[in-house]
Amino acid sequence: MLTSILSIVILAASVTARPSQYDSQPFAKALKARQASTNTTGLEVDLGYAIYQGSANSTTNLNVFRGIRFAAPPTGTLRWQAPRAPPVDRGAPIPATSYAPQCPQGPDASYSIVSVNNSQSNEDCLFVNVYSPNNVTGPLPVLVWIHGGGYGAGNGQQDLSTIINTNNNQFIGVTIQYRLAAFGFLSSDELYRNGVVNAGLLDQHFALQWVQSYISQFNGDPTRVTISGESAGGGSVMLQSMAYGGTLGEYLFTNAIAASPYLPMQYSYSDWVPSQSYYAFATAAGCPPTMAYGSNNSSPIFQCLLNQPTARLINASATISQSGTYGTWAFLPVTDGTFVQDIPSRQLLAKKVNGLNILSGNNANEGTAFVPQNINTEDRLVSWLRLTFPLFSNNDIAKILLYYPSSNSTDDPAAPHFATTGDSGPTALNQSSLGTGQQQRANNIYAETTFVCPSYWLAEAYSDNDFGRGKAYKYQYSVVPALHGFDVPGYFGPVGATPYSASFSRAFQQIWGNFIINNNPSIPQSVAIGTVNGSANATISATSNPATDWPPFSIYNPYQIDLNQTGSSLISVPIPAYGVNVTEQSGIGAVNNFRLVNAYTWEGGRGVRCDFWRSMGSKVPE
Repeated sequence: MLTSILSIVILAASVTARPSQYDSQPFAKALKARQASTNTTGLEVDLGYAIYQGSANSTTNLNVFRGIRFAAPPTGTLRWQAPRAPPVDRGAPIPATSYAPQCPQGPDASYSIVSVNNSQSNEDCLFVNVYSPNNVTGPLPVLVWIHGGGYGAGNGQQDLSTIINTNNNQFIGVTIQYRLAAFGFLSSDELYRNGVVNAGLLDQHFALQWVQSYISQFNGDPTRVTISGESAGGGSVMLQSMAYGGTLGEYLFTNAIAASPYLPMQYSYSDWVPSQSYYAFATAAGCPPTMAYGSNNSSPIFQCLLNQPTARLINASATISQSGTYGTWAFLPVTDGTFVQDIPSRQLLAKKVNGLNILSGNNANEGTAFVPQNINTEDRLVSWLRLTFPLFSNNDIAKILLYYPSSNSTDDPAAPHFATTGDSGPTALNQSSLGTGQQQRANNIYAETTFVCPSYWLAEAYSDNDFGRGKAYKYQYSVVPALHGFDVPGYFGPVGATPYSASFSRAFQQIWGNFIINNNPSIPQSVAIGTVNGSANATISATSNPATDWPPFSIYNPYQIDLNQTGSSLISVPIPAYGVNVTEQSGIGAVNNFRLVNAYTWEGGRGVRCDFWRSMGSKVPE
């Protein structure tokens, strides 16, 4: 079971034109052609540039369209260029019954280089998938899912059928793909001058424009779009909310759902770190920097890369991506001055965001997968901190130790592992179901600076957004072991055994669904309380549940809902990827346990620590 969930867990450009120029009707010709056509039915959709034939699922009552092209193939001279409108292909209806190839993958760095299977990958990978109810009149709200994977892995093949069905088929689902690893996030001054950096983010932006232009053909309402994502997908939601300095308003979406938003180091496009990754990638691809000297060509490396075969670039991308510090990726979003104008900690503080409302969440144990699990002394902790935050001085390291105090200088191997309550007893500073002492200290530092604090900053940015019209809602997913990515099967439907009950999953899915449909995640009392062995939970049926009237998050009222359960039997399960056994809930007999808690005082003062990380943004940078 855990192996299947862990497959989900993997983490998961500058343009010189002004937004008004770049965003102006990229699909105008195709739209004009579509308006002249009348050949559009439930399963045959005429998009102007092509006609797609979907399939109907009689069990889910959804029309499903897989593999719809939303941009031209980014190959050859279109590598590292902004996405362009798809070519016209109207010869015959195109079957939309199978997923398109995923984008080339580039895994993160671990203890060793691993072989990467890219047999299912292709540079020509800019496609969307659409799930449209066929038994509900519209137009319907739209959920757009941006997959995670550290900006180096993943694909758009997430099935949205279950969450749509659980919400009575009241919205449409769209999943997108975008260029990954070096293909989507290669950066340097030379690339900036000859192409675009942040190409993967521009792909996402282009897909959102596609939704605006065409989702009405699938019975969708382009004025009621919610973008969503987990991990790097949640980080993408954050960066799309910041696009063009937050000047786009509700042009592309009204709502955003950011689950465990991934915020790695965000350097400027021409900084030393991304530039060195560029040169290392070029060397591995057969285009070494030495070729630049003595040449009249102003961009010999870039031109050389354009001429390399796909297989060589894929191998070079994967090799360099695995060569960095443990748990990191080599090719990541950068500050480009146009699309991404600032680091998130600073821009979010200024509330410069697109859209109106946000549902922001994080998990209880986010960091374990990305931290070496051999940190058992403070000396080892400090050594890891110096690798993780290379710009920090000795005084900066000392500040981290001050904000993350530990009661023991070395770990006690016999110390029991157990989940904290969050607001009493031991806290995440020293204790979790996966670690104690110095190891947990490191796990929590990484979790907060990389996933947890960005979820706080997003909630703060959207609170009272647009002169009070906008709202922010905050949650934590805490079902043991609550590792990074373990929430995803909760809102998209479990695959196999899970650590939570069917009642918990139903509530989680309706929290998302009500936010998509009603701009508010509050759910009915019966759903929040759930059932026990198929019967109503009489024990707490008379008790009000905070999820039924979810309070907006604000600085002066910093409350979140802790999504947990109780009463389930505990089992010990090995996690080979972590080299440990973890105690998790079986989900059998579990009762929903949703509590309203102070997010600022949570886990021994998490809000204070997030304020500290914001103050260090110029050195992290984040």
